[in-house]
Amino acid sequence: MTQSLSIAIVDYEGGNLASAARAAARAAELSGIAATVSITNSPADVRAADRIILPGQGAFADCARGLESIPGLKDAILTATRSGTPFLGICVGMQLMAERGLEHGTTEGFGWIAGEIAPMDAPGLRMPQMGWNELNFSAPHPLTEGLGAAPHGYFVHSYALRNTKPESLIATTDYGSPVPAIVCNGNVAGTQFHVEKSQTVGLQILANFLTWTPETLCDV
Repeated sequence: MTQSLSIAIVDYEGGNLASAARAAARAAELSGIAATVSITNSPADVRAADRIILPGQGAFADCARGLESIPGLKDAILTATRSGTPFLGICVGMQLMAERGLEHGTTEGFGWIAGEIAPMDAPGLRMPQMGWNELNFSAPHPLTEGLGAAPHGYFVHSYALRNTKPESLIATTDYGSPVPAIVCNGNVAGTQFHVEKSQTVGLQILANFLTWTPETLCDV
């Protein structure tokens, strides 16, 4: 019997849990991957998972507090990723990968990706950025395979990553200036856009994530 891939959607009241779970299950189905998708706040479940997905919407500080409020949950994510478990952060879940967030004060992030989450600099443009925007690839990566020419993701945000390292950038989008859209460090990656709302592009990224075998581990 083929063993099912276990996918943990981390529940810290960060939003978009059900839609992220449905998208992960659909990506597995379309790829012919046997998968068990669970929405969980159990540290034991997170440590045992084959893949970890951290969704998020709202303010960085609120999401960080939500994660810290569940005993052992953040440590479980850190333990699992240090051991090599692939991790995908979505929207604020990606932002939490940074060193700090500057929304509602300064709040510590995971520190996997250099830089901070700060207000977007887009004079004359509507905030938050809301809608479809093209992804511009900075470097090839297994997570972006099969996306074709000029893929678009669905964005909803007014804060973004700044002062990061070029080697962390997989893709950017343009909204007044280049905005980090996909970042990666070893076995941890994140998308500023909502993959679960990005239709075929999002499903392809999730399918790639389920088959991703990182060559290196996060170096933080």
